[in-house]
Amino acid sequence: MAAMAALQGSLSSLSLSSSSFIGQSLSPSLSPPPVAKSTERPRSLIVARLKHWERKKCKPNSLPLLQKMHVKVGDTVIVIAGGDKGKVGEVTRIFKHNSTVIVSDINLKTKHVKSKEEGEPGEIIMITAPIHSSNVMLYSEEQNVASRVGHKVLEDGTKVRYLVKTGEIIDSADKWKEVIKNRVKTAAASS
Repeated sequence: MAAMAALQGSLSSLSLSSSSFIGQSLSPSLSPPPVAKSTERPRSLIVARLKHWERKKCKPNSLPLLQKMHVKVGDTVIVIAGGDKGKVGEVTRIFKHNSTVIVSDINLKTKHVKSKEEGEPGEIIMITAPIHSSNVMLYSEEQNVASRVGHKVLEDGTKVRYLVKTGEIIDSADKWKEVIKNRVKTAAASS
C-alpha cells in the first residue's frame, strides 16, 4: 500500500508533455483514500533462514558475541584432544566469535587450489586449520608440563596470567615485545 502511494506521488511529480499519459496528474477520484500509518514494522519479503547450528548468538546491535579465551597469540600450548593430541605449538591466530585458535604446524589440511592463469597448473597446498580452544592447554616448555591458567595482581598493580601448576608468569613485557616484532617481520615479508 505504501509503495503504491509512493509510486503515485512520484508519477504526479513528473512533468512531461501534456499529450503524455504519464505526465498528467491523477484525478482525486481515481487516487485511493489516504492510508493511516500503521505502527507495525514492514516485513521483509526475503528471509534467510539459518539452521540452528549455523546461527550465532548476537548482541542487540547484531554483532556476534565474542567468547573469552584462556589463550592469547604467542602462547605455547599443547593439544589435549583430537588427532594431533600431544603435539606442542605456538598460537598464531585466535577467532573469538567461535572460540577457535590456529596453532602453528598443527591440524594440517590439504587444500586444492585452482590455477590463476591459463597456462599455470593448479596445486595442492597444506594449510593449518583452526582447533577449538577447549582442545588446547597452556604448556610450560621449561618444566614440560601442561597447566590451567590463573590470574593474579602483582605488587606493582599489573594483572598477569600465570600457570597454576608451576606458578610461571605467562604475560611479561619482554614476551609481548617479541610477539610484536615477529608480527612486524611477517607483515613485512608478506608485502
